[in-house]
Amino acid sequence: MSMTIAVAVVGATGRMGQLATRLIGESKDFHVSAAIGSTGSLDEAVGADVILDLTIPQVSHEVVDFAIRNGIKVLVGTSGWSGDRITKLTHTLREFPDAGVIIIPNFSLGSVLATSFAALASKHFDSIEIVETHHAAKVDSPSGTAVRTAELIGQARQERGPVLAPHADQRARGQQVASVPIHSLRLQGVLAKQDVILAGDGETLTISHETLSPASYEAGIMIALRAVVGARGLTVGLDSLLDVSN
Repeated sequence: MSMTIAVAVVGATGRMGQLATRLIGESKDFHVSAAIGSTGSLDEAVGADVILDLTIPQVSHEVVDFAIRNGIKVLVGTSGWSGDRITKLTHTLREFPDAGVIIIPNFSLGSVLATSFAALASKHFDSIEIVETHHAAKVDSPSGTAVRTAELIGQARQERGPVLAPHADQRARGQQVASVPIHSLRLQGVLAKQDVILAGDGETLTISHETLSPASYEAGIMIALRAVVGARGLTVGLDSLLDVSN
């Protein structure tokens, strides 16, 4: 046990928290040093090598700040880390050069690939919109995956410019992120699904990914956990840990 890496899971009672706790327990490289629920104290994480944050957007920044100030590497699997929020975190990390933070909007390998494909295709189309669907209990919208997808599309289109989004002042047209309209559905009986719809003269291209089981997150969680142990600075997206390029 002493040779394995100690992980404190924050948000351990949630669905992703329970999944991660099981995976860590089954791993030969890691062990759970603390399983902290929504009412637990972050002080329970002191002494861990890594904090795995699987909480909610309103709490996540507190977990990350605690980890940084206590010299603990932190892996964030919580949604809500927009570009503005990440910029603020970057400023904080300048004060702590040895800190390591990895933010993963989605641990699914298929989802990461779909997002990368969408960013690549976005260079060739001007009409682009995202429709993301999650279970009715998801508390935030748009999803972190959709925000990440839109931001990467925006980066890929820096030379071409913003997408065409007519009537964006109407609420039914969705929330724009990096000029891309995002439409969020929250439905019973659904786990997670995202469609990126790209359109040009006489054609449409839909890049779709659907999560059918939480098992799709397992490989990504372990890849990110192994990466965060030696992380320094800030890394965003599972694509940054894989051989994925546009």
